[in-house]
Amino acid sequence: MGKCWPALDVGTHEVTNADLVLAAADDYSPTAVEERDGALRIFFSTPDTRDRAFAALSRRFTLTRVDVDDEDWARRGQPDLSPIVVGRVVVYSTLPATAAPLALVIPPSMGFGTGHHATTRLCLAALQSIDLREKVVLDVGTGSGLLAIAAAKLGAARAIGSDDDADAIQAATENLELNHVTNVELVVSDVMTEPLPAADVVVANLTGALIVRAAPRLLAALRPGGVLILSGILAAERDDIHQAFANQTFVDVVQQDEWLGFTLRSA
Repeated sequence: MGKCWPALDVGTHEVTNADLVLAAADDYSPTAVEERDGALRIFFSTPDTRDRAFAALSRRFTLTRVDVDDEDWARRGQPDLSPIVVGRVVVYSTLPATAAPLALVIPPSMGFGTGHHATTRLCLAALQSIDLREKVVLDVGTGSGLLAIAAAKLGAARAIGSDDDADAIQAATENLELNHVTNVELVVSDVMTEPLPAADVVVANLTGALIVRAAPRLLAALRPGGVLILSGILAAERDDIHQAFANQTFVDVVQQDEWLGFTLRSA
């Protein structure tokens, strides 16, 4: 039996209100969202956080508490994990005999991103829109390490992946070895309580609510003239992001489904 991930299943009749459910769940820092066959499952870092979210949200929505075994999810999800192509980057779940020149291998794990979620794809596209050569890239909430690994393969001098979940850092460490990347440093760190290292490019694929709260810290980590890439943001949270980063230059805003990706340049 692998690690179990605490989650909430959203009632099928509620899925049409997915934006409302996800926005309400933001206050409890969900770690992942699985959308499959018209169903919605929201994952949390601990059973306590999941239970607190259930107590608050079940007054408004039909929810069921579940614990999902990571190995079972990986076996179930593997056949559906076709390669993800974002610009020059191709993300594989297992490396094929013939791979793309700029290939990443990220085995499936429900706890951490595989590139299949729209927010990860938005960040991958944004990383390719800027010149990363000789740059230091900070990936806040690195999860599987996918974005930090991508930054390194796209030419960054160095990448740093931070996450407050030690299991995420362990998974990312294994993925560094799998992808033969040596210029990525991984650290266990909470964006809200510990200072972030300085970087030329800061990527934060979190949740809209957490990004708004962490805005001063993210900006403090950004070197003058640096680039900030944000995602994990629902379309309904667009104005909140504009207010939180009002003094920065908004270079680009891209939408996929209900998710937004922002690219900003520091003032």
